[in-house]
Amino acid sequence: MSTPINPDIPRNESLIEYPSQFPIKVMGVKVDGLVHAISMIAHQFDPTFDASTIELRESKGGKYLGVTITVTATSREQLDELYRTLSTHPMVKVVL
Repeated sequence: MSTPINPDIPRNESLIEYPSQFPIKVMGVKVDGLVHAISMIAHQFDPTFDASTIELRESKGGKYLGVTITVTATSREQLDELYRTLSTHPMVKVVL
């Protein structure tokens, strides 16, 4: 069972209109394969995901990398599962 994005809001009262473009920020240690792993997960949940839209931001010290992906959100369940999958990936430190 997945953990909801915001468990205080009942599933039938989502603040997001579906479908919509939904940005997700993912942070991890800057290592080879991080962006590819995030991209593969995004594509798993959104077959229309375009990796050319990924935005990258390196931390001030260069140790961490912020990766912003924009997916087409089709349901709260899809987003919940996407967040759960990203959050449990060993390369990922934070998902916002």
